[in-house]
Amino acid sequence: MARRSAAPNSGPAYYSRAAVSGRPGIQDLDDVEISPVSRFMNEEIWAPEKLPGNIAIVTSIGVFAAGIFFVRNFGELIIP
Repeated sequence: MARRSAAPNSGPAYYSRAAVSGRPGIQDLDDVEISPVSRFMNEEIWAPEKLPGNIAIVTSIGVFAAGIFFVRNFGELIIP
């Protein structure tokens, strides 16, 4: 299948913070008054570059908890 490209002179698909910081009417993300908890969630939990690691941590905790649940409820079936 052929790869499609963007239309000529369409510009970038996203704009960096530096590109929009000097434009009037656009608020910089660091100037927004948000709580420390919201800032932590945005920077550490929902950040796209950290999402694969966070998913791996949640998956490992889920497998660990499921193992404990299985052994506590069905452990007598494992022991001869």
